[in-house]
Amino acid sequence: MAEEVVRVARPTMADIADHLGISRPLVSIVLRNAPGASEQTRQRVLRAARELGYTPHQGARSLRQSRSRHLGVTFVPAHASEPEIIESVYAAAAGHGYQVLLSVQTPARDQHQTVEELLSYRCAAILALGSELTHAQLKALADRAGVPTVLVGTGHRNASYDVVHSDGQHGIAQAVEHLAGLGHRHLAYLHCPTLPAAAERLRGFTSAAARAGLHGRVVEVRELGYTEEAGSEAARRLLAGTPLPTALVAGNDQQAIGAMWVLARAGVSIPEQLSVTGYDDTRFARLSAVDLTTASQDTVALGQRAVTAAVRRIEQPGLPPRCIPVEPRLIIRSSTGPPPGGS
Repeated sequence: MAEEVVRVARPTMADIADHLGISRPLVSIVLRNAPGASEQTRQRVLRAARELGYTPHQGARSLRQSRSRHLGVTFVPAHASEPEIIESVYAAAAGHGYQVLLSVQTPARDQHQTVEELLSYRCAAILALGSELTHAQLKALADRAGVPTVLVGTGHRNASYDVVHSDGQHGIAQAVEHLAGLGHRHLAYLHCPTLPAAAERLRGFTSAAARAGLHGRVVEVRELGYTEEAGSEAARRLLAGTPLPTALVAGNDQQAIGAMWVLARAGVSIPEQLSVTGYDDTRFARLSAVDLTTASQDTVALGQRAVTAAVRRIEQPGLPPRCIPVEPRLIIRSSTGPPPGGS
């Protein structure tokens, strides 16, 4: 015999009113923190709400409001740095009196679908983290949304949506300058064209290497994305050639860590034989077993500035979108050192 499912209705404002013997509108005044109720009544209502286990229905509240207090965030969970950016978005949104709704991109759910989902909840703005859409696609998405849209990660100034980006060119250049200062002359760069910030970070490598008079080799791994496996494949290609560079600069931490795995299994000592750097300063880079020198893209600042950009145009719709850079900072750890033989 099938087990009967008992559904327990959650308490409503009407239940609180009946419990206290007062009107529902008076309960509503208290729970909305609006004027019109005495302090004694206010305390009675709040105490009863706690005792009955009352929680406000956020969806219904949103429908009653003339303007939504929700910021929608679409993101890809595979991007290692995005959980930290989202954490910062939550804190910054709360500071402005907004709540956050998340919609996840998966192989079966593209960004258009996630944005449509967020718009169905009447979000006041959309924050797109790590988008791989082209500018034309993002412009169409922003036009379709009809609310302020903020691209977080990489991008350029435009008239359709705000951009908050980590200055990837500067971050990679810092890594190259650090390696040059240690005495490295032969560097390789792991380039993945599908990384949204790939072109910017590649420019950072080539321009900094040229300024320092270094020999810079680019290893392109197109088919594996910005994953650990891409780094592993790049390391295998380096091991198959001669001679090895003395340092490898990776476009993100995941690629750097994948390269380190393969190099270590091949008996290459890091950093004694080959130094490795990454980009993002993810929690994996901070593990003692990895201890990766990397450019920190300041996830706290990215989240805060993205929320500020969204709220700015929610409250002043006539303002044009802006492009807001966030300066990365190189974090030096034990994955880098002088080249073998000091040359």
